[in-house]
Amino acid sequence: MSTLADTIEIQNVVASSDLGQELALDQLGIDLNGAEYNPEDFPGVVYRLQEPKSATLIFDSGKVVCTGAQSVDGVHKALEIVFDDLRALGIDVASNPSVTVQNIVSSASLEQSLNLNAIAIGLGLEQVEYEPEQFPGLVYRLDDPDVVVLLFGSGKLVITGANESEDAQSALKHVEDRLTELGLLE
Repeated sequence: MSTLADTIEIQNVVASSDLGQELALDQLGIDLNGAEYNPEDFPGVVYRLQEPKSATLIFDSGKVVCTGAQSVDGVHKALEIVFDDLRALGIDVASNPSVTVQNIVSSASLEQSLNLNAIAIGLGLEQVEYEPEQFPGLVYRLDDPDVVVLLFGSGKLVITGANESEDAQSALKHVEDRLTELGLLE
């Protein structure tokens, strides 16, 4: 038997690190094969990898942000490749720089249509924003875990703000339990 937790798919993981040194982005944009540096458009070097598919933003402060990976392991692997590529250019990157997962964006499905008006009323205005003329989804802010869940009339959900993948499972269970209590899930 499948459960709703089986419908959770990670769409994007964002992680950051700090190389602990300032970088010359003009030179890095030239030396790092495939990197893009257009300071009038964006203040950092954009370095895309095909495997794992991701983009790493490298700033002159030495801070890096990796986005686009579809797993926590993937974002760690992507950053390790970036660090190795920087080392190959003679940049002194620590052997194991600290990597912090900032945000995991997941999608899931409750596998049935939702009455967002009834849900907005049932969940209460303190934690909910629902303005269908502005945005077709209901925004539900949870405290534990500290995430935001977007609910759509189709029954699809987007969970954002998680720091670990278990947060998405916990959020989905919370939504399922609350909607069941309110009699809004079959």
